[in-house]
Amino acid sequence: MKRLIITLILILPSIGFAAGGGVALQSANNDLTDNESLKAGAKLFIDYCMGCHSADYVRFQRVGKDIGISDEELLKDFMFSADKVGETMSIAMDKEDAEKWFGVIPPDLSVIARARGTDWLYTYLMTFYLDSSRPFGVNNLAFPDVGMPHVMWDIQGWQEPVYEEKDGHKVITSLKLIGPKDKAEQYKTDVRNLVNFLEYIGEPAKLHRLSLGWKVIAFLFIFLIFAILLKKEYWRDVH
Repeated sequence: MKRLIITLILILPSIGFAAGGGVALQSANNDLTDNESLKAGAKLFIDYCMGCHSADYVRFQRVGKDIGISDEELLKDFMFSADKVGETMSIAMDKEDAEKWFGVIPPDLSVIARARGTDWLYTYLMTFYLDSSRPFGVNNLAFPDVGMPHVMWDIQGWQEPVYEEKDGHKVITSLKLIGPKDKAEQYKTDVRNLVNFLEYIGEPAKLHRLSLGWKVIAFLFIFLIFAILLKKEYWRDVH
């Protein structure tokens, strides 16, 4: 029963969000073996996400150990809401204040990549657009009527919707970037790095499984060679 409940917690939100947006998902193309990407994603998470969102199931020290950040570097550049590297990535924002400001308590992001999927997260972060009817002046294609501001606007710039008439209704067919175009590629890289980090914290042990997997395959391949040679030696006299 406990396993069923956990499965529903992970699956149902992704179904709801996928159905809500109705937008074709873009591919995140992230790579958990890219340590530089994970480090950049960790810094983006600290700078842009941890003002409102926590990751209560992840400790700073585990992150540093897994992706190659020293305790000294963690304390200097990554830890602004904690004093010890053994603490979790939690925030000090009061939940009642958060609900009053945003209308909903910002969710913990520890397992957001497992619940929503990396492609959904990438698409979500790529499809904020200007909408004066919304409280924060923005909307989102993947999550219509989102209650979150576009916190990374200073990296991407602003996007405005391009409409077309279909069946008597105006529909958004694309988003047009306002401002310098040279930001577009860098923003894509930044979003991939952030999504990469979010996938990592969703299951930190996956990094070790990936690393161990190649070693196991190499061992089995070498064992296969010896097994074949041994078989030939045993069956030589039979033939």
